[in-house]
Amino acid sequence: MERPERVGFVGLGIMGSRMAANLCRAGFEVHAWNRTRARAEELAETHGAIVAPTPRDAAEAGIVITMVVDSPEVEAVLFGDDGAAAGLGQGGLAIDMSTIAPSASRAVADRLGERGIAFLDAPVTGSKPKAEDGTLTVMVGGDAGEFERARPLFEAMGKLVLHVGPQGHGSMVKLINNTIAAVNTAAVAEGIALGRSAGLDLDRLVDVVRAGSGASAMLDLKARPIIERDYEPLFKLGHMLKDVRHCLAEARAAGLDARVAAAAETLYAAAEEAGRYDDDFAAVAEETG
Repeated sequence: MERPERVGFVGLGIMGSRMAANLCRAGFEVHAWNRTRARAEELAETHGAIVAPTPRDAAEAGIVITMVVDSPEVEAVLFGDDGAAAGLGQGGLAIDMSTIAPSASRAVADRLGERGIAFLDAPVTGSKPKAEDGTLTVMVGGDAGEFERARPLFEAMGKLVLHVGPQGHGSMVKLINNTIAAVNTAAVAEGIALGRSAGLDLDRLVDVVRAGSGASAMLDLKARPIIERDYEPLFKLGHMLKDVRHCLAEARAAGLDARVAAAAETLYAAAEEAGRYDDDFAAVAEETG
């Protein structure tokens, strides 16, 4: 399938700004819109993107990527005043790389389909560092042909790019992955809190766990920030809490009693209430020790 040359990009936060920059580096003509215009202007200045006045203007590229917080924001940038859906037209493709509920992804797909616009739910995992170097994991739900149409875009932003099934399956895979990561990080934090209270050498504790059956990606990523209480955000705690809650809602709808995820939700909710929304989700450690 022919490689697309132009793409709209809507949402230039911690992740989106870096993903859009990688599209620019890969030679795509990126038409960028962000609620705070200065971020789009910075992308234009540093990477040669074109500033789009509205999401509708960004979408006139024929393909548009949205990377925002949750389903209300996705709906706003697609269907609100000067929304991207109006700029795509028949045969256009919308790709949502945000993390939203699978039911919301399917509802968006239905609304776009009524206009003759295709849709892929394509959330990512890997956090800020992998967004920076273009090695994200991209999990895509939707039509296989549309996935192939968008594959060059995904490969400019990610290292592992997978079509995981029909509409909504990308979102579901992402929610499960993030909930496992949230639970794992809370467990790492609790172990470090216990080690601290026992007067252990925390570096040696982490060395042993890393070499044993407790090893994990979250141990590697979050043990040092937890030990140092350095919560500069790579992925905000408030966003992780949102994802865990979406996952719990899906579990309830399926008749599952997700007790471990529910325990994690309690911890992350307490951290959010304590003012940690904008901190990295490793700040859940402040509720475990």
